[in-house]
Amino acid sequence: MNIFVSGSLAYDRIMNFPGQFSDHIMPDKIHNLNVSFNVDSLVERPGGTAGNISYCLVLLGEQPHTLATIGYDYSRYFEWMEKNSVPKSGIKVINEQPTAGAYITTDMGDNQITGFHPGAMLFTSNFDFSSYKPEESIGILAPGNLDDMINYSRIYKEKGIRYIFDPGQSLPIWTGDGLKECIDGADILIANDYEMGLITNATDLDMAALGKLAKSIITTKGEDGSLITTGDTSLTIPVVKANQVLDPTGAGDSYRGGLIKGLIDGKDLAESALMGSVCASFAVEVKGTQEYSFTAAEFQQRLSTVKVG
Repeated sequence: MNIFVSGSLAYDRIMNFPGQFSDHIMPDKIHNLNVSFNVDSLVERPGGTAGNISYCLVLLGEQPHTLATIGYDYSRYFEWMEKNSVPKSGIKVINEQPTAGAYITTDMGDNQITGFHPGAMLFTSNFDFSSYKPEESIGILAPGNLDDMINYSRIYKEKGIRYIFDPGQSLPIWTGDGLKECIDGADILIANDYEMGLITNATDLDMAALGKLAKSIITTKGEDGSLITTGDTSLTIPVVKANQVLDPTGAGDSYRGGLIKGLIDGKDLAESALMGSVCASFAVEVKGTQEYSFTAAEFQQRLSTVKVG
C-alpha cells in the first residue's frame, strides 16, 4: 500500500529554565515586556508532523512516503531517518532556508514559551503521484505547508485516493472556505476537542454539517480517549494505559500512524482508532516525538488489554 504522509519536518529545540517564568515578569509592565531567561540545557530532536507519523508507520512495518520540505541543515535529520529505516522518498530539500524549527522553553512549573520558524516549510513539496494506483494508496494531510494541504486534497479527490484531513495546529492560518474544501470528500476529519471547536467556528458548520462533508470524524480527547462520529452514530475509543507519562508531545501523530496502519490492514474504523491509541500510549512514555519504540509482540500485548464497547 502506498502511504502518503504530507506535513512538516522540523527540529524541536527544547530548553529548560530552572525557575518560574512568573517570577521574572512584572504584571504592571506586561504592556512593555522585555525579559530574558538563562536556560541550563538545550536538546535538539527530530520532529514535525510528517516526520512523526512516518516514524510511527515504520515501527508498524510500513514504508511511507514523507511529502515535506527540509532545509539546508538536513544532514542530521537524514542521519536519524537512515538510522531508523525511515524512507526519505518524497522529501524536497530547500537550499535557501533552514529546516523548520520549534524553540521550546519550559520552566519548573511545566509552563512553556514556544517560538516557531517555518523556514523550508514555506515552500511546497510538489510530489508527483502519476505512477501510483489510487486503489492502492492512502494519504494524510497533516499540518504543514498550506498550499500542499489544499493542492494534495484536490489531487486526492481528482484521482480517487482516500485521505485523512488533519489541520491541527495550522488552523489559525486557514479560511473557512479552505477548510470546507479540504473536509469535503475526506474519508476522515481528525482533530482534538479544542481544534474541532476552531473548525466549527471557522466554517460556521456544526458537527452534523461537518459530518455531511467527511465520511467520518474523529475527535481526540487526550486521557479521555477519542470519539468516532459517522452519520448519526458515535463510538468512544478508550485510551490505552501507558506505563508512565513523561511527554504527551507527539502522541497525536503516533495515534494517526496507528490509525493509518489499521485502515490499510483492512480493520474497521474503531479497530484502527484503537491501534492509534496503542501507539500513543508508547509515545507518551518518553521525551521526544520519535524516541519511543516497540516490538510487534509488545504492540499486540498492549492492544489485547483493551477493547471497544
